[in-house]
Amino acid sequence: MLELLACAYAFLVWLIFIKLKLLPWNIKSQVGVVAFGAAALTLLVFTINVTAPSTGDVRVTNYVVEIVPRVTGRVIEVPIEGNRPVKKGDVLLRIDPEPFELQVRQLEAQLVGGQADAHQFDHDLKVAQSNTAAAEAPLQLARQRLKQATELAAKGAGTQYDVETYRAEVQRDEAAVLAARQAEQKVRLSIGATYDGDVSSVAALKAQLATARWNLEQTVIRAPADGYAINLQVRPGSYAAALPLKPVMSFVETSQQVIAFFDQNQLTRVAPGNEVEVSLKSRPGQILKGRVNSIIWATAQGQFNASGTLPTTAAEAEHGARPLQYAVKIDMEHMNTLDLAMGARGDAAIYTEHMKALHMVRKVIVRVSSKLNYLVFKLE
Repeated sequence: MLELLACAYAFLVWLIFIKLKLLPWNIKSQVGVVAFGAAALTLLVFTINVTAPSTGDVRVTNYVVEIVPRVTGRVIEVPIEGNRPVKKGDVLLRIDPEPFELQVRQLEAQLVGGQADAHQFDHDLKVAQSNTAAAEAPLQLARQRLKQATELAAKGAGTQYDVETYRAEVQRDEAAVLAARQAEQKVRLSIGATYDGDVSSVAALKAQLATARWNLEQTVIRAPADGYAINLQVRPGSYAAALPLKPVMSFVETSQQVIAFFDQNQLTRVAPGNEVEVSLKSRPGQILKGRVNSIIWATAQGQFNASGTLPTTAAEAEHGARPLQYAVKIDMEHMNTLDLAMGARGDAAIYTEHMKALHMVRKVIVRVSSKLNYLVFKLE
């Protein structure tokens, strides 16, 4: 920027003093030209860097999703090509479904048996209720006979032997009734242990079957969004493992963000909604328009890691680290149609609501820098 402004000022001096000779070119004018130029250039630079700040660190970023299988198995098909666009929901790869299909069939068979057992519980309850009723009838009769034998023995019309006989009979029938009631209660508890209307065993089998069917669905891995796969090394016959640190490919989404990094003291006048111009090296000569979305007022220097020691600063003899830049998120116009290259770098300028007359200087500088992107400074 300084070079461009200095060149423009030198051209103006040459035009006035040398070419057109509107003013005399002597020692006084020479000193005045240098002094005024230095002062004006310094004031202009300090002012424009705040009212229309610029940066040479603009980055185009995409979201990258690491595709990690949810199930483990052998890859049988990879129907896509690397770096070719796919739509959300398109199949990225297929894992051999046969082991998971067999698991589903096994659980379906177990579920049929479990449901049959559940129906058997109803029959068992009826049988247990009949057994209880059959055991209670002799008990009632034995109690009645014991009562009669006791009354006769008290009047001398019966013997004590008959009383003891009927008492033993009552005890035996009471034990039979207790056993019948416990058997009935056991059946009732089995029927009463339900979840969502099913007995516990059937509910557990349904849950296992749902998990098995979900695992079967996961043998087909689909694109999470519109985008393309890169680093596509997986091939049919490869072994895909459901491990977090072992992705089978990286998937780049088409949705993008444009981030610009500015020095901390450049953003004092910047606000969301300010106009932004961006020039990228991958698109020389083009000026892309946008607006400030937000400023991320945070850097890693504002964070201390948890540890067993107290926070420390640099030693007195050492210089502190240079302040990190703050990131500014930019909303580009027509972002969905720009199709910017992931990782593209370039320059950007923000035009605040202050001293708009100076914005023209910045816009000229941005456009000159954009044209300079055509130049490739390499000797190879």
